[in-house]
Amino acid sequence: MSTRARPLFDRAIVTRALVDSVKKLDPRRMIRNPVMFVVEVGSAFTTVLFLHALVTGRGEASPWFILAISLWLWLTVLFANFAEAMAEGRGKAQADNLRKARKDVMTKRLLEPHRGASREEVLSARLRAGDVVLVEAGELIPGDGEIVEGVASVDESAITGESAPVIRESGGDRSAVTGGTKVLSDWLVIRITVNPGETFLDRMIAMVEGAKRHKTPNEIALDILLAGFTIIFLLATVTLLPFSWYAVGVSGGVPVTLTVLVALLVCLIPTTIGGLLSAIGIAGMDRMIQANVIATSGRAVEAAGDVDVLLLDKTGTITLGNRQATDFIPAPGVTDAELADAAQLSSLPDETPEGRSIVVLAKEKYGLRGRDIHALGAKFVPFTAQTRMSGVDLDGRRVRKGAVDAITKYTSAQGGAVPDSVRATVEEVAKQGATPLVVADGKRVLGVIKLKDIVKGGIREQFAELRRTGIKTVMITGDNPLTAAAIAAEAGVDDFLAEATPEAKLAMIRDYQAKGHLVAMTGDGTNDAPALAQADVAVAMNSGTQAAKEAGNMVDLDSNPTKLVQVVEVGKQMLMTRGSLTTFSIANDVAKYFAIIPAAFATTYPQLKALDIMGLHSPTTAVMAAVIFNALIIVVLIPLALRGIKYRPAPASTLLRRNVLLYGLGGVVLPFPCIKAIDLLLTVMGVS
Repeated sequence: MSTRARPLFDRAIVTRALVDSVKKLDPRRMIRNPVMFVVEVGSAFTTVLFLHALVTGRGEASPWFILAISLWLWLTVLFANFAEAMAEGRGKAQADNLRKARKDVMTKRLLEPHRGASREEVLSARLRAGDVVLVEAGELIPGDGEIVEGVASVDESAITGESAPVIRESGGDRSAVTGGTKVLSDWLVIRITVNPGETFLDRMIAMVEGAKRHKTPNEIALDILLAGFTIIFLLATVTLLPFSWYAVGVSGGVPVTLTVLVALLVCLIPTTIGGLLSAIGIAGMDRMIQANVIATSGRAVEAAGDVDVLLLDKTGTITLGNRQATDFIPAPGVTDAELADAAQLSSLPDETPEGRSIVVLAKEKYGLRGRDIHALGAKFVPFTAQTRMSGVDLDGRRVRKGAVDAITKYTSAQGGAVPDSVRATVEEVAKQGATPLVVADGKRVLGVIKLKDIVKGGIREQFAELRRTGIKTVMITGDNPLTAAAIAAEAGVDDFLAEATPEAKLAMIRDYQAKGHLVAMTGDGTNDAPALAQADVAVAMNSGTQAAKEAGNMVDLDSNPTKLVQVVEVGKQMLMTRGSLTTFSIANDVAKYFAIIPAAFATTYPQLKALDIMGLHSPTTAVMAAVIFNALIIVVLIPLALRGIKYRPAPASTLLRRNVLLYGLGGVVLPFPCIKAIDLLLTVMGVS
């Protein structure tokens, strides 16, 4: 799926939106938006009044005036529908691209979960959850699944839009694969985890199209508020008719017409925000899609805007992810070269980035060339979670490297001990934010390898911006507290959780939520699933496990943990846009009061002429100018609703003052010159 944003008014999207805006006139769909449903009923009613005046010649006003009002009311409804259809159209265009990635292909189904098992060829549409398939280089992955055997390079550009291939392998947090992606090298044995029609790609298409989009709590609350305003003004407008007749009986004036009352009602109810509210929510989800983040609901996007606590993994988010060896610190009585030789020897079979960096440092700093472990007859001792160390056995030597407590246990079993000076070095390295690895040869401790986590450039400034907006950042790491504290200080986070376990993450989230905070978190592993399910905003990595993706309410297709910061910004932008346009919509009613009320009742209550501060030409032009402005302002604001108000990190009080001044005061002032200009234009055109 391409991440490149389409032009705001792409021709294909506009064409589809024009057609959809007419389809949306169906009253069964319009009634979901009470404000615009009232406008549609008013449009239909004035259309009937026009036809009656045209046929009988005894209309309450001239047929052309009723027709003009009716047409502009219909345009008001169509403009609102067009805004919503434009927002939906961008999602539909993305969905069309995704459908191209969904293909029915022949695949090799295995009778047992290993590469050498018997196999049969079947169509991918016949695969069911639990089936095991073999996918080799050049073949498409037939469905979502978990790798049970193998490692391969996979092209995920059909899903993420990124051209660079990624490595997927069995075990760990990089074992999930998505149907429609392509194996570029080697082979994979995959256990299918979903049935046809339930794949991640199918869910993405449904999410992007908005088929599963439900109104968020704030939207529901705003809908209720707008419906309340509409009911109040509807009752007020209806009661004006008998008062008008009574005034005519007393003063002998002319009663207000039904057409003018409908125009008054439409101008007084909050049609601007009523017409744009749905588009704002849909556009918020679309901006997530442009950032390559799929939100399962508008509720998740909205919650992101209210988040005030961010939990971020250290590795890959705050730091670059691969620790590098930067120094060898020998124990007393041990030379630098001796420590470097043992460290390199223990790391030669170690294919991790840390292991390779130790080999490179020994070569660059001491000229030690790599040796062939197999040719030397050495036995590699792999790292395990139980021993927490690795190394080699060679010529009677047993060289190990690992955490200080693991090496302490190892040397103690052989009658040795870790010197106090080495323990002091370990503490000093940890205080500097680095990771200490202790090297031992049998019971003899040789010294410490210093591994350094590199904090990402600019991350400190990002956290400072978040702090200015009132968001607290918390780093989560499995490191010891000393290392965690040093990195937290360097990165500029507000707090940290060291030696984090799934239970500790879950407890921290619940604690913050119990204090009234909204919490956001990223994760990619099965062990992150409980915390992701508990968090208010949970961004799962697409490269992560199926459990993590199912627990989250957003999926980052790029698998970039720092995307959480961007997610929060999009959420805040959506909330700011909705709040600003609501303020503008309610504020600009003030000007419409002064335009239409004096004009509508000038012949019934001549005293109201004093309120005609704009000096409009006539009651007819005044009413028409207000209705035309009421329709056109929706069109003018469509780009703002779709793009969103530009987000600038600032405290909530500062944003509130700025938006009240800009959109509140602007909403009051703007309609006056615009309605006056339309009135003058109508006068020039001969309307009287």
